[in-house]
Amino acid sequence: MTDEAANATGRRLLRRQGTRVFPVVPNFDYRAMNEIAFRAGREEVEPAEAFDARMERVKEIELEAVTDGPVQGEAEAALLDRLEEGLDRCLAELSPGEVLVIESASGVDWPKTRERRKDVVVDGVNRFHFHWRVEPPLRVAVYRERGG
Repeated sequence: MTDEAANATGRRLLRRQGTRVFPVVPNFDYRAMNEIAFRAGREEVEPAEAFDARMERVKEIELEAVTDGPVQGEAEAALLDRLEEGLDRCLAELSPGEVLVIESASGVDWPKTRERRKDVVVDGVNRFHFHWRVEPPLRVAVYRERGG
């Protein structure tokens, strides 16, 4: 999802890091060292204390994804697409005044892509079949304005 698309819908994806909360957009790339990443948006950073004072947590969601296929890169790319589709669904379900906050923490429970290879015989030739999963799940939470 682009910054413009997020702003146009009035729905926001945020991330808390230390003492600040800021808008982010998914930056999932199977070729990157950290495949599941978020890029900071162009909007201003809000102090976490101010965010907590005006917003309340109403729901936690764990996003999981699994795929498999005969081509390693394609299977991993499909996995990341499914994870992003899950985020898009969560954003689409937000009510006015609600935001989605990434709650998984770097170095603590940040999701990673995990691969398992299996040998299969296709037309008499040994091939790999790749199974991918996100582990642990990406944790996000819905927040809404207090009293709303």
